Amino acid sequence: MLIARVVGSAVATIKDEKLNGTKLLVVREANARGEPTGKPLVAIDTVDAGVGDVVLIASGSSARQTSLTKDRPVDAVIMALLDSLEVDGEITFRKS
Repeated sequence: MLIARVVGSAVATIKDEKLNGTKLLVVREANARGEPTGKPLVAIDTVDAGVGDVVLIASGSSARQTSLTKDRPVDAVIMALLDSLEVDGEITFRKS
């Protein structure tokens, strides 16, 4: 699992039929403070995330383990919304 921040959305009207009905969001890997650090990628949203949310994502074959993404051509999935992060006893992120 990776920490990421939702930075945008993606719309594809023409796509593989197995992706119909899915919400596509653009995420960037983030540090322990929830600040985006990595390259953007598109992930399937399973938890009704939105722009600005700090989330957990899974990628690769693990991304196809949710009930929504099973047997779909998915390489990244948003599977949790983070309320807070604590690192070495310090709260580094708290959802406002």
